[in-house]
Amino acid sequence: MSTSSCSESQELEACRDENAALILKNVAIGSILLAGIIGVAVPLVGKKWRILRSDSSFFFATKAFAAGVILATGFVHILPDATSALSDPCLPEFPWSSFPFSGFIAMMAALFTLLADFIGTQYYEGKQERRIHSSGTEVDDSDSVVVPLVVKEGGLDNEGSENGIHIVGVDDTHIHENGQMNEQLESHSHKHAFGDDSDSVVRYVVVSQVLELGIVSHSIIIGLSLGVSQSPCTIKPLLGALSFHQFFEGFALAGCISQARFGILRSTLMAGFFAVTAPISVGIGIGVSSFYNHNSPRALIIEGILDSISAGILIYMALVDLIAAEFFSKKMKSNLGDHIVSFIALFVGAGLMASLAAWA
Repeated sequence: MSTSSCSESQELEACRDENAALILKNVAIGSILLAGIIGVAVPLVGKKWRILRSDSSFFFATKAFAAGVILATGFVHILPDATSALSDPCLPEFPWSSFPFSGFIAMMAALFTLLADFIGTQYYEGKQERRIHSSGTEVDDSDSVVVPLVVKEGGLDNEGSENGIHIVGVDDTHIHENGQMNEQLESHSHKHAFGDDSDSVVRYVVVSQVLELGIVSHSIIIGLSLGVSQSPCTIKPLLGALSFHQFFEGFALAGCISQARFGILRSTLMAGFFAVTAPISVGIGIGVSSFYNHNSPRALIIEGILDSISAGILIYMALVDLIAAEFFSKKMKSNLGDHIVSFIALFVGAGLMASLAAWA
């Protein structure tokens, strides 16, 4: 990192206290870690309860609230920070003051996210089709179940017979297999009835991975910024804001992971990676704070570019894959009450997260 520096504001210099800052940073590590763990655990562990299942009204409303939090994080918190960093007077006037780099980088990040979204969806859809064709396990609604029966002529009795043919024995194994096939058919019909088909699952596979990329990249930057700060005046509001949006970002991400139907191992790895990224970044920031100068021109450029990329990814994911995808889904269209509640939750989430910008 460059050794040249722009000085902190007089207010932050007056608030500088390394011992108090270290205590607050250790508290922040615990608080952010706990918030992240609870956020990702609720949709994944709680899906056994009806209220937290991915098709429940409460889940839709909470996910809409979380989408509003993520949208406000991108628009109100990250993008302005990126603009501030890339237009800082410490940077050379050319080219940084002659072009709005933060907005341009965020726009390009959103477009590349769209490209990654499209390519990823095409890849997983093709992979799923190849798996179905190779295994031949797809169950069609028109498939019939044939159960071998042992019959003999004659022997009419009260249990019922027809045309002299009496059913005298059906193997228990056949009955069991018949029941399993009926359950598969019912499950298959249920999935189609509610629009929960393989295409939507493939979408959530892609969405969960791209969303995690955007959230993690932001968590790294904001964690480092908090870790290297020596001002309690800066750390205190960041602690509350980060814990708040870490919880709801975790909830939105875990909701997508749950709807993608990953295995236990993969779901745990994705959730755990999200939960520990920000706290580890804070710890790294504490470790390098003695020689890392976050006010140097090079640091400002790196943070500004990465913040712009994070803003572009999160804004795209919030608008396209969280808000639009949910609000135009079949379930939402068929239930006006869910629509209204989710809209209210969306605006409340965005408003609360945006209001935190007054302190952090």
